[in-house]
Amino acid sequence: MRTEKVTFYSEGVKIAGDIYLPDRDDGKPLPGIVQGPGFLGLKDAKHYAMMFEKLCAAGYACLCFDYRGWGASEGDKRGWVMPQWQVEDIRNAISYMQTRKDIDPNRIATYGSGGTGGGNAAYVAAIDERVKCTVCYLGVSNGRDWLHSMRREYEWVDYLKRIQEDRKKRAVEGAGEMVSAREEIMVATPERKTTNIKKEVADKIPDMMPLQCAEAIIEYSPESVVHRIAPRGALFVAVEGDAVTPEEQSMRLYELAGEPKKLVIFRQTTHYGIYNDYFDEVAANVVDWYNKHLKYEKIAITQQG
Repeated sequence: MRTEKVTFYSEGVKIAGDIYLPDRDDGKPLPGIVQGPGFLGLKDAKHYAMMFEKLCAAGYACLCFDYRGWGASEGDKRGWVMPQWQVEDIRNAISYMQTRKDIDPNRIATYGSGGTGGGNAAYVAAIDERVKCTVCYLGVSNGRDWLHSMRREYEWVDYLKRIQEDRKKRAVEGAGEMVSAREEIMVATPERKTTNIKKEVADKIPDMMPLQCAEAIIEYSPESVVHRIAPRGALFVAVEGDAVTPEEQSMRLYELAGEPKKLVIFRQTTHYGIYNDYFDEVAANVVDWYNKHLKYEKIAITQQG
């Protein structure tokens, strides 16, 4: 596997990415896979590279990048999680891939893991027909329900009031409240507090972000558009009893998606444990899905009867 550092622009902001390429170079354009990181994720996470090794071995080129305002990418609003911005960054990453001579512009897919990362992969596939298929790994289907699931009911009611007050504050003062991303946007589970799955990027991830980001996540709903992916394929991967991104989120995406679609639920593991417990099994499902569905036919035939 070869790695190349690249840059492209998303709405005028320079985005930094890494493209992973197979060792072989037979001169033929490669099918490409685009990934934006998960919630509070950066492109340098080692568990991303593990999947890219499997995909490159299967003949795919993979682009992973830092969203605007994160990691090595530029952007004035550092550390903001705004799903709609992230969706546009992924779409512009697709456009960049289409400019490369070593990438087949007609065979591009999305991949995403972890919360909004998984949700973004499905969301972009739904609204951008350049995406020929997608893999949504531990993804969010409904941002409101996701944040709600982390809180007791009285906490949720108070949280919504706080968000409403913050909107008024922004209107009057020009800026809102800054809060802990790990405790006041997403609420860290006991497992998250002890896991080292993101240890190599942990020090680069800011803890504080605007409460406005919670409002943006609440308005984020991949499930409202997932039906638009069909007839392109969608694979959903979930963990039974996931305390971080409940499996119901993936199940709802699967139920609302059209065919072809597939849902794989792994048992006796956890949100972060799956990366070690079932990596080979997850990778096998992902590679198989792209092998079957990341295709482009020059002749489109529709037939009934």
